[in-house]
Amino acid sequence: MLNRMNVAPRWIIFFLDIIFCAVSLILAHLISNNFEIVHLTYSAQKNVLITFLIINTVVFGLLKTYAGIVRFTSGQDSVRILFSVLLGNITFYLISNTGLILDIQLNRMVQVLTVNVLFSFLLLISYRLAVKYLFAYVNKLKLNQKKVIIFGANETAITTKRILDEQNTGLNMNVIAFVDEDSKKSGKKIDNVTIYPLADIEKLFSGEKIDELIIAKSDIDVNIKNTIVDVCLAHNVRVLNIPPISKWIGGHLNQSQFQNIKIEDVLEREPIQINNELIDQQINGKSILVTGAAGSIGSELVRQIIKYQPAVIILSDIAETALHELQLELQDGPYAEANFIPFIGDVRNKERMTLLFETYKPNYVYHAAAYKHVPMMENNPCEAINTNVLGTKTVADLAMRYGVEKFVMVSTDKAVNPTNVMGASKRIAEMYVQSLIDFRSDDNVIINDGMSIVNDKSKGRNRTKYITTRFGNVLGSNGSVIPRFKDQIKRGGPITVTHPEITRYFMTIPEACRLVLEAGSMGSGGEIYLFDMGKSVKIVDLAKKMIRLSGFVVDQDIKITFTGLRPGEKLYEELLNDAENTVPTHHEKIMIAKVRKQSYLQINKHINELIKLSSSFSDHNVVRKMKEIVPEYKSNNSIFEEFDVEEVPVAL
Repeated sequence: MLNRMNVAPRWIIFFLDIIFCAVSLILAHLISNNFEIVHLTYSAQKNVLITFLIINTVVFGLLKTYAGIVRFTSGQDSVRILFSVLLGNITFYLISNTGLILDIQLNRMVQVLTVNVLFSFLLLISYRLAVKYLFAYVNKLKLNQKKVIIFGANETAITTKRILDEQNTGLNMNVIAFVDEDSKKSGKKIDNVTIYPLADIEKLFSGEKIDELIIAKSDIDVNIKNTIVDVCLAHNVRVLNIPPISKWIGGHLNQSQFQNIKIEDVLEREPIQINNELIDQQINGKSILVTGAAGSIGSELVRQIIKYQPAVIILSDIAETALHELQLELQDGPYAEANFIPFIGDVRNKERMTLLFETYKPNYVYHAAAYKHVPMMENNPCEAINTNVLGTKTVADLAMRYGVEKFVMVSTDKAVNPTNVMGASKRIAEMYVQSLIDFRSDDNVIINDGMSIVNDKSKGRNRTKYITTRFGNVLGSNGSVIPRFKDQIKRGGPITVTHPEITRYFMTIPEACRLVLEAGSMGSGGEIYLFDMGKSVKIVDLAKKMIRLSGFVVDQDIKITFTGLRPGEKLYEELLNDAENTVPTHHEKIMIAKVRKQSYLQINKHINELIKLSSSFSDHNVVRKMKEIVPEYKSNNSIFEEFDVEEVPVAL
């Protein structure tokens, strides 16, 4: 019956309020007269009661004490009821003193009304709380109710528990315990639910059939979060996240806000501290160019750069739709007033890029435009060269020609001991960018197309500083395994992994971009910066964890199949060439690779030959030339492996 009665009619609540007020007044009179009813006359009490009820009817009607849903009685309802009771009694006392109501005895009236205020408030609140807890008790009797633990004993956790008890969220959860890492809270209770220390979480899982754990803390330590998730997965407990109270929709928690914890949350590391002041000094008020601005790395670079209030950000990309979406995001975001200019352009097109530099004269260039999908580039080597090498060369040359202060190139760990076309093309781009730093200001170097890349001294510009940043896979980037695995899980599987032993380094996109900005700000030119990628992760373990975090059973609900290494793919990635070593920087997450110096004249000659080959779409000759330029490039699982042992002169 209680399940069917969602909301009691308002007239019933109003009627009960009036009845309890009458009972309270009678009790107040009896107490004031020491329960000696001989002193009370029927006619006098009748006039008092009728007058009092009429006044309360008017007051309760005006203040709408009946309007709230009884089983959701809150502190606000209590304040409204207290105010109504006080107003009703004060009004009754004032009217009684005027003599307008006859036969009302004024002796002991103050005492009676004082007791009546207390009794009325207690009765009106008590019956509401009784109904509230009756509904909560009935809900807990449901046989299919989930047993839930809330991690955290903060405001969000407490509010979450009370909402789950009170509101019809459709989640049907029963909170049986709080868990918190703060030992001072252990053993205490909230709403009669005990707070346990983090060390007892496995005992709770063993002692109770826990269905879900809700993480209700936003500032939880990464290591603690990983421990909790691992324990939950070991006991087949589903892990849910909820946002902070400030992000609840309309101040209410609804079903859509309970979300499975994401793999990105598990793989994340301690927040990186960067020198915001130094970055601000270099970017604030400057003209910034980001190539590949619509990509996953480029767009995040834009989001972070815009916070430092540059004079203008030029968003250069060839992808119209993605660039338009980034423009709309910036226009609707917190930095809508910032000056950003979408620029459709291909980094391979020298004329278009020249127009960009001539028009906007950027102070800083962040070069993120690149082809990066290994299997795709393995099948299209000429396009890899045209974009990753020619595109980088074009933008880097223009940076020097137009006096850009710093040119920061985004590279990849696949450039180290490359086993594929994509990695080798990025290594060649690195070599060219690094060679530019050895120019002397009085050099008069002319490129084949006649464009001088040295600074125009008459413009009074400083010499361009070329900096390269190198890191591994980023979580959630376009083409990474995370989005692919998510899509495969949504379709019911299987998840496809190339090899059971394959490993990769992972970093979140914001983390990678923060390090790019930091490295760019500290670089003096010629450095290749490496980022601390943490520990490498087995892709098959990553797939298993994603399946379990989604609430499924590995190889039962979602299967994992192995497809074999793709062309050019290797089992593990490296961050340093065998012949290289590193030196530390002031930032513990950033190191400098000590690499072989490159001669500009020599590398430029090779690259011009390579670009000429790519323009004729001669894939085999292009790969031969790449292996000549990068001797450590050894193809893996690719048709180009034959060129590793072949010693045939390159046909030019």
